[in-house]
Amino acid sequence: MSLTLNDVEKIAKLSRLALTDAEKTATLEKLNAVFELVEKMQTVDTTNVEPMAHPHEVALRLREDRVTETDCAAQYQAIAPDVRNRLYIVPQVIEE
Repeated sequence: MSLTLNDVEKIAKLSRLALTDAEKTATLEKLNAVFELVEKMQTVDTTNVEPMAHPHEVALRLREDRVTETDCAAQYQAIAPDVRNRLYIVPQVIEE
């Protein structure tokens, strides 16, 4: 699959990006390079390859599950205009 300059212009418009002609050309080249790489990767035979979660077989170092910080919620919420049940109350901005 190969993109055209029109495709890049459509993508830029949908992304709300204002690209110069040079940027459009550079983006086109980069996107086409990505698609070429994907096409090459799809040609690789992976029938006997087992799926893996990580490329390296490394055991995770787990830390002890304990509280390391103090609860400062009351201190932070003391300066808030309105707090109920440890929740910040804000004015409604979206009508139902």
